[in-house]
Amino acid sequence: MRIISGMAGGTLLKAPKGLDVRPTPDLVRQAVFNSLGARVVGARVLELFGGTGALSLEALSRGAVFALCIEYSAKHARVIEENARLCRFADNALQVRVMDVYTALPQLAAAGEQFDVIFADPPYGEKNIGRRSQSHAQRLLDHPQLPAVLRENGLWILGHARRDTLEIPETWEEIKVLKHGDSWMRFLRKVSTTA
Repeated sequence: MRIISGMAGGTLLKAPKGLDVRPTPDLVRQAVFNSLGARVVGARVLELFGGTGALSLEALSRGAVFALCIEYSAKHARVIEENARLCRFADNALQVRVMDVYTALPQLAAAGEQFDVIFADPPYGEKNIGRRSQSHAQRLLDHPQLPAVLRENGLWILGHARRDTLEIPETWEEIKVLKHGDSWMRFLRKVSTTA
């Protein structure tokens, strides 16, 4: 796993040992960032379920000005911070918070924090034929504070398994889906509340 392009392009990233983390594959990240293009330049980025931090770090490498990674595991958070050092980013470019995503979102919303791009490639859910998904991806779609932390005209990129059939609430408008094997990446923006 490596940074694909930008100032840290080619840097090899570390991943925590074991099966607790499923890093977003290089080919999927490349497709996501090809689709984003220049949108990441100058952007404030939020990554939920940080894992290795690969999505945040790729965004910083391509010109994002700040990235916040939310990661529940302190061990994984240390790996994200080490990866940032390997990339030689400025000390204040990346912030890692060790906390639960569902605790972090209300705090970010209450603080008025907003981001231009939000990444979430959480642990995959089970196949859900004939019933509503219980996956992290569906929980994020349903989360009442997530729209508040995305700027107007911002983009949310949500990863999930092909077998996880999601219901997209009216809060969100899907503008693109990238399909790579079992990995699907949905590009969403919030529906404007202004008339």
